[in-house]
Amino acid sequence: MGVTNAIEWPTLIMLVLCYLLWITGTTFLSEISLFLGIVITGIAVALHSSLTHEVIHGHPFRSRKLNEFLVFPGLSLFIPFMRFRDTHLAHHLDADLTDPYDDPESNYLDPTVWNALPRWLRLILNFNNTLLGRLIIGATVSQAMFVASDWRNRNRAVLHGWLWHIPAVALVVVWLTSVSAMPFWAYIIAAYIGLSLIKIRTFLEHQAHERASGRTAIIEDRGLLSLLFLNNNLHAVHHAHPNIAWYELPAVYAKRRDKFLRQNDGYAFRSYGAVFKQFLFNRKDPVPHPFWR
Repeated sequence: MGVTNAIEWPTLIMLVLCYLLWITGTTFLSEISLFLGIVITGIAVALHSSLTHEVIHGHPFRSRKLNEFLVFPGLSLFIPFMRFRDTHLAHHLDADLTDPYDDPESNYLDPTVWNALPRWLRLILNFNNTLLGRLIIGATVSQAMFVASDWRNRNRAVLHGWLWHIPAVALVVVWLTSVSAMPFWAYIIAAYIGLSLIKIRTFLEHQAHERASGRTAIIEDRGLLSLLFLNNNLHAVHHAHPNIAWYELPAVYAKRRDKFLRQNDGYAFRSYGAVFKQFLFNRKDPVPHPFWR
């Protein structure tokens, strides 16, 4: 399984639709209603993030450079593509999933580190472990941790990634100042909305579990959020077959559903509605890693 065609048209079509949505949101929709423009642009930013994830895994073309060119504009403003690429690929080492040190996307902390944090910071991180908290402050918390990690581990690759982010964001700034009807402050809100929407997907993607295969979730949603996330809610399928294109994931899951649910120890939810009902105000799990030794 994996890439079988030279061009994956569903992904390419989604890229075109994403940029059309973004252009529409930042131009005439913002002239009609700035609120509507912000919302639509935020959705486009979230979709662009999902498409960037597809590019990292080798879609829609076989050429890595061509794929990366397609998502070069820094629509989210805050996350350098090359840093996202490198940390996400490191995250796909399943043996390290949820590791506070070796998984770059882990939300868990070493219990020793957690115990040394001031009370106000622990309150923030506990709130961040509710879905409401993840929607409101999740993008800020993850960005702060991301930047702090890059600063601690700064090297040539990290510097290279941030330097290339400058022209990527410059494209967006030029558009906003010369073509767009949306003020820059409004675009920052839209970008934050886009990042917050992605937090719905990442909120339950992984849990602490003794077995690596039990750490990755399945959310059997087939609605608009599933489309926005390009079926990455079937996250255990993606981790088992990271080179499969987004539009192939539902069929793979349907064919081997029992096997995936057995492998991940039933870490599954019927829909995002069920996720909101259970975790909007409740913590999904503790911040200190429960199995850390």
